[in-house]
Amino acid sequence: MTKFSLDDLAALVDSRAGTPPETSYTAKLLSEGPAKAAKKLGEEAVEAAIAAVQGDRKALVSEAADVLYHLVVTLKAVGVPLDDVMAELGRRTAQSGLAEKAARRHT
Repeated sequence: MTKFSLDDLAALVDSRAGTPPETSYTAKLLSEGPAKAAKKLGEEAVEAAIAAVQGDRKALVSEAADVLYHLVVTLKAVGVPLDDVMAELGRRTAQSGLAEKAARRHT
């Protein structure tokens, strides 16, 4: 089985962005603007957190997938390429997480 990546997800969201909102949930979310996509992202993140706290592995896997999907849709809605987020993650891994977090407090 081929692994499905975040790049694959971003490409799928891109391909569905231009389709009619009546035929694509992605297009419908995007047509409703960034606030709608961001709201859904927040809802899914809360559901994922609840599943984690409850120790419900199956629900967490499902909700985590929803979080990633809605994050990519939200990024698309505001014009932030996934590559920018991945570059930021790459930059952050050049130092320890604690050092990186401390550096952010001083900026």
